[in-house]
Amino acid sequence: MDELDKLDDATAAKAFRTLVRHLRHRTDAQNIDLMGLAGFCRNCLADWISEADPAIAKDEARRIIYDMPFSEWKAQHQSEATPEQLARMEESLKKNAGIDEELDEALDESFPASDPPSMTEPGR
Repeated sequence: MDELDKLDDATAAKAFRTLVRHLRHRTDAQNIDLMGLAGFCRNCLADWISEADPAIAKDEARRIIYDMPFSEWKAQHQSEATPEQLARMEESLKKNAGIDEELDEALDESFPASDPPSMTEPGR
């Protein structure tokens, strides 16, 4: 089992919230740059929230991540992407190939289909 899977949900949730608050503070870190370096950005985090709980629409998940409507954040903080930034992002995204399958396998090992956390711990 991966050490990450041994973290209790409260610890993982606290770390996630710290990450999101850090990204809210660092508005100078553009999504395109995050994509170019790490292959994910704030929108990805919002998408992962929506995928984890389909009752949360993507727009609502983005509002949670940005602490405001995405359109407002974009107008206030997002600059136009340069060709260099777009090229770095494209290269970085190529490195993401297969990661969804790896994540799915890790989740399957952590949460067997017969015992999902929402069923065993209501209210989480």
